[in-house]
Amino acid sequence: MYIQIKPELEQFIQAQLASGRFASADDVINEAFKLLQEREQRIEELRQKIVVGTEQIAAGQVTDGEVIFARFQEKIRLIAEESSE
Repeated sequence: MYIQIKPELEQFIQAQLASGRFASADDVINEAFKLLQEREQRIEELRQKIVVGTEQIAAGQVTDGEVIFARFQEKIRLIAEESSE
């Protein structure tokens, strides 16, 4: 497969090779695609969570924001007390 790379990306690849982090341009490109795959997977997981959250909201399964905030404040207070002992 032949891929044409923009000059700025080629410079980036060369810089990565010069840093010693990668042994070859293929290694740099493989890492880039691995990161892209991971990013796409995280985005899909977030989309699924949004669907679940939207369904929960529609079903009335929600907690008031002030209640959540109060719970967080209480947890922070307890952690602060434990660390001061």
